[in-house]
Amino acid sequence: MRKNFRFIAISVILCAGFLMISCKNSNKASKTTGWYYNDPNYGNFSVTEAADERIGPGLVPIEGGAFTMGNTQENVYYTWDNSARNVTVSSFYMDETEVRNIDYLEYIYWLQKIYGTDYPMIVKEALPDTLVWRSSLSYNEPMVEVYLRHPAYHEYPVVGVSWLQANDYAMWRSDRVNEHILISEGVLSFDSDQTADSHFSTDAYLAGQYSGIVNKGIKDYSGKSETGYRNARMEDGFLLPQYRLPTEAEWEYAALALIGNTTEERIVERRVYPWNTDGLRSDEKNYYGTFTANYKRGNGDYMGIAGDLNDGAAFPGPVASYWPNDYGLYNMAGNVSEWVLDVYRPLSFEDVADHNPYRGNVFQNKVVDSIGNITYQEATPESVTARRNYRNSYNVNYNDGDAQSTIQNDWASVNGDQKNFTDQMYEYGVTTLISDKSRVYKGGSWADGPYYLSPSTRRFLEEDQATATIGFRCAMNKIGSALTKSKK
Repeated sequence: MRKNFRFIAISVILCAGFLMISCKNSNKASKTTGWYYNDPNYGNFSVTEAADERIGPGLVPIEGGAFTMGNTQENVYYTWDNSARNVTVSSFYMDETEVRNIDYLEYIYWLQKIYGTDYPMIVKEALPDTLVWRSSLSYNEPMVEVYLRHPAYHEYPVVGVSWLQANDYAMWRSDRVNEHILISEGVLSFDSDQTADSHFSTDAYLAGQYSGIVNKGIKDYSGKSETGYRNARMEDGFLLPQYRLPTEAEWEYAALALIGNTTEERIVERRVYPWNTDGLRSDEKNYYGTFTANYKRGNGDYMGIAGDLNDGAAFPGPVASYWPNDYGLYNMAGNVSEWVLDVYRPLSFEDVADHNPYRGNVFQNKVVDSIGNITYQEATPESVTARRNYRNSYNVNYNDGDAQSTIQNDWASVNGDQKNFTDQMYEYGVTTLISDKSRVYKGGSWADGPYYLSPSTRRFLEEDQATATIGFRCAMNKIGSALTKSKK
């Protein structure tokens, strides 16, 4: 009897030990220390499993790679500002269509709701310039009143938006998408009483400067939270990176969509436009001869002849019109030109890196001021002097407009002001219109001829100006693996 009891006791102890081991094994252990993750008894280190990457609303995946960036046809203006060169672009996401009027009206509505009473100038500064439709010798006055606001134009691309306004929209969109994610995950509840002094922004939330209406939060393994839950963190893996404008290289790469012409790591046919063939009409059997983009066919011909219109739009058309390219992107040629992130320089092809090429970096540090607001300040010269990968925070005019890129020796008078360096080199307003605020825009528009429909063409405009032919779309960094499920 005593032996049986001893056997039972040992069995119970072994089972209990086995259950404890099984319980501990339910949390993964560190491969370097052996301590368990997500366990308050074993170090309190919280680790989230890498989940399937969340794709932001409106975006499609663009699988990156190497391509020949630059001229795909003869430069008819002989500017020679885009000679062909090989570069690599990392995988990223891009909006399927241009940003629509209805999208921008949603932005204005939110700004009015949050800032309209106390800071009406913020709303006013975000409004598109609807007067861009006016022309001294054309009658376009009705477009001033109806294009942005009338429901008939909701699905049309927003225009009259400057580069600065487009960037502000992208930042606002990032915050609204992340706020929606936190509400959908049950971390926050919708707060209808947000104000100019207390509203959700991703930076403020991550810095602990905004709590909102907490619903449940994230399970806290540290044992320090009274409720057992905490705010979400970037390490939790479901907040998205910022929406932003695409770089020039990203935009051109996505527009050409050479993934449709790739076989066994060979591009079998280079493209002039975002589609195969050098023509501007479809060669598909059921649509043979149909125009593939919204553009100006010739002098005085913006849409064709009544009864048989060619592109069917005298001004911009709906954003999902015509054929998408092999990435599934609409209107990467024609309809409206689009802002990109880069500062314009005629010799960018010589200056920028061959991996994710871009000109316009101003390295900044995130700062929390005395009342808790999140701001960004340019890194000081003292903070970068010991760095190996960069020595200046301001790289907009690096090697093309700064003191190091000139043979002049009388630049001390500018007192280190980078803008003045560039102005002296390029003589802004005298011999050139290039400055550190000149931003690239890509692609042809409804008012452009065929030459500008090639993704390789480059034009520029000051970042605070707008026209009736320029819109924009957003992009987002891809996190993790470069592989995507891109369309072919």
